[in-house]
Amino acid sequence: MKSPVAVPSSTVSRNAVALIATVAAGAALYWLRDILTPLAMAIFLLIMIDGVKRSVEARTPLSHRWAGIAALTLVVLAFFASIAIIVNGAAGFFGEASGVSANIGPRIDQIIRDVYGLVRLNNPPTAQDLINGVDLRGWLTSMAFQVQGIVSGAFFVLIYLGFLLASQAGFRKKIVAMFPQKAQRDEAVAVFQRVRGGVEGYIWVQSVTGVMICVVAWILMRAVGLQNPEFWTFVIFIVGFIPVLGGAIAGLAPPIFALAQFESYWPAAILLVGLQVILFVVGNFIQPRMQGDNQNIDPVVVLLALAFCGKMWGVVGMFLSTPLAVMAMAILAEFRGSRWMAVLLSGDGEPYADETKKPSASRTPRRKPGTEPAPDA
Repeated sequence: MKSPVAVPSSTVSRNAVALIATVAAGAALYWLRDILTPLAMAIFLLIMIDGVKRSVEARTPLSHRWAGIAALTLVVLAFFASIAIIVNGAAGFFGEASGVSANIGPRIDQIIRDVYGLVRLNNPPTAQDLINGVDLRGWLTSMAFQVQGIVSGAFFVLIYLGFLLASQAGFRKKIVAMFPQKAQRDEAVAVFQRVRGGVEGYIWVQSVTGVMICVVAWILMRAVGLQNPEFWTFVIFIVGFIPVLGGAIAGLAPPIFALAQFESYWPAAILLVGLQVILFVVGNFIQPRMQGDNQNIDPVVVLLALAFCGKMWGVVGMFLSTPLAVMAMAILAEFRGSRWMAVLLSGDGEPYADETKKPSASRTPRRKPGTEPAPDA
């Protein structure tokens, strides 16, 4: 009988410390969620501003300063516009839905009877029976607190964003002070570039594919005559940043409302089939080609990150779950003791964009010293 493979005690100790540190970090993130949630969103916006700034600087004759001002203005305006669209769109949606609400009870009763008749079941329940089993008052109270939390959270996000922007001026000096040797400084900058590139790549891919889905969805909703299609289009674009759940909401919410609005089942069927087709095409053919190597994340990890971040930080955590997973993989891959966790997080076992170009088994690919500028954000 073969003796078991001896594992060096140093390796066991290092991995145990890494696991304990991960659990402790998760507990700290949950305990400090009220403080860290707006901070994480502010950092996310800061990365967006930095990406827009570099894009404006490369495509326009604006100087570095004016490109930063233009990027900040664009992102902040988009942030406020999103909140305004959500509030005004929801008000318009519920206003237009009032005409449907008078017939929604009988319509739901008819749908339930048709479904029971299709599967040959007797004694179908009514809509009132279903409502009686739901704590509607508690649900509405929870929704009210969620809306209040979003409004107050947006205020704190802007405060954090302002302080982060103000601290950018001394960031370059901090990098020099933390890493006095140029080789170490270049390595730290390379890590930052990988993290920023992964997050920016995620934002770009989700935005472009979200626009594709929204264009087709808007045409379909206009064609069948669904009420307030602009509101639904914006909802589809926003939830597209939530992995797994976003696609389910985008593909099912408009058809479900169409069932209540129309007497016929055909509009809902057209919306359901059309939305599922475009979601399938984008999710299985277009999105993987655009993602490339910067989102080399295992699908199971995406699902776990969604559940974990949603449990810690609520809806904001769901939006940030994939970018945070990309950042975690990029950072964990930089250290010998935690690289095995980055390998588990990756989709193909190679947490680096190109394994053949990295100089050693425990470090990331480095650019030549001096070829990367210090990060601006």
